[in-house]
Amino acid sequence: MNRILAVSTCFWLMMLPLLLPGSGRAQTPDWQSDIPLLQQQHLSADYWLTKLPEAQQLLLDAQQIQAFNQRTFAVQPEMQPIAEIPLSHSRKQLLERLNKVSSIPGSARFFADGRALVEADWLPLQAALNRDGIAEINPTRFALVTRRSLLLAFPTKLRIFNDAMALDLNRLQETAVFVGEPLAVLHQTADQQWSLVQNYHYTGWVETSALAIGERQQVLAYAAAEPFLVITGARAHTNFNPELAAISELQLDMGVRLPLLTAASQGHSIYGQNPHASYIVQLPIRGADGNLELVPALIARNQDVSVGYLPYTTEQLLRQAFKYLGQRYGWGYDYNSVDCTGLLVDVFRTFGLLMPRNSGEQGYGDFGQNRRFAEDLPVADKLALLKSAQVGDLLYRPGHVMIYLGESGGEPFVLHSVFDLAYYQQDGRFYRGTLNGVAVTPLTPLYLTAEQSYLHRLYNIKSLR
Repeated sequence: MNRILAVSTCFWLMMLPLLLPGSGRAQTPDWQSDIPLLQQQHLSADYWLTKLPEAQQLLLDAQQIQAFNQRTFAVQPEMQPIAEIPLSHSRKQLLERLNKVSSIPGSARFFADGRALVEADWLPLQAALNRDGIAEINPTRFALVTRRSLLLAFPTKLRIFNDAMALDLNRLQETAVFVGEPLAVLHQTADQQWSLVQNYHYTGWVETSALAIGERQQVLAYAAAEPFLVITGARAHTNFNPELAAISELQLDMGVRLPLLTAASQGHSIYGQNPHASYIVQLPIRGADGNLELVPALIARNQDVSVGYLPYTTEQLLRQAFKYLGQRYGWGYDYNSVDCTGLLVDVFRTFGLLMPRNSGEQGYGDFGQNRRFAEDLPVADKLALLKSAQVGDLLYRPGHVMIYLGESGGEPFVLHSVFDLAYYQQDGRFYRGTLNGVAVTPLTPLYLTAEQSYLHRLYNIKSLR
């Protein structure tokens, strides 16, 4: 009955997208979309910001953000500052961590050709974990990341899938680590090609070649160095470097923080280039022995970067999020892109705000201001709650999160990195297409299945203020 009511009330929404004048961006002739209610003007942050005269007001200042992060670490058990990671782990502790990270899933998994994995397929993956290499006491080592790298559930490049999900979504993929990020190195495979690492909100396997091992204090000092540069574009790149390939045109992702150096200390020729029109940053590289070396690098001033964190305002939040618009969906940061929670993590890092990685940890977590409600709350009541949402709030349904953009024509719109597209058409037929990218969509017409809409599953409105 709920589905029928929801469908009938949404019939008026199932119109073809209109081509209305844009707000701050040129309109593409003959633009069209199969996303219901979407107009081309909705694809610009300016459209939503013109409705918000208070968009430039500071939501939290630097001290408040620091206090916010401290509270988040205190209430989110999956988060731990690198400086507080123990200097060693017992065999029992490390085995417990390893078994949690690299557990065999309870549901079926499949190879790309559709063949289901059987017990024999899991044996080499289990053997690669090198349990025999875990001593009674295992010293923790520390490292800086030298290139963007995927963090996986097992030390392998094998891709496996869920039968209900597309081949784009590798179920061994967890998240990613980024240039300059400090990590604790807990364990390695027998051939030392893979390392089990922990960052501030996740543990998983990364290729050892992406790590530079350093002294603990050196690693911590690098991460806290001031002044610093923050990458504020979806990505930026270092300048071409004819002398040091490891840092030549190196990709740097949104939220990456790098120590700033000066020409006074580094001179007026950096790898043969005058640095007057570039920022001089310090980058970690992996020496021949795997140890950390710190070197200067140039980032041209035409790159999308900021000296220090961006001011945390609604305007900046939306502008940062829209920088990802149109990128392909990247489960666990796969395909050099972002998923729904990765998008949030990256955007909020540009303000210095930290949060858990997974949607459940975020949505059910106690950080921020939460208006949590039962999933079976009547749709009308949920719509009433949405009226009180502020632009930039986060909307959670199980397994997914969206950034609330505001209303257009009475319909709430969101920006999110999302795979599926499904809704009821005006003639009552159920339409299933694909988004597979960072998209702007209306909220109420979208469905997960023929029986459950996004609104049916919505359970939290979270503010980070």
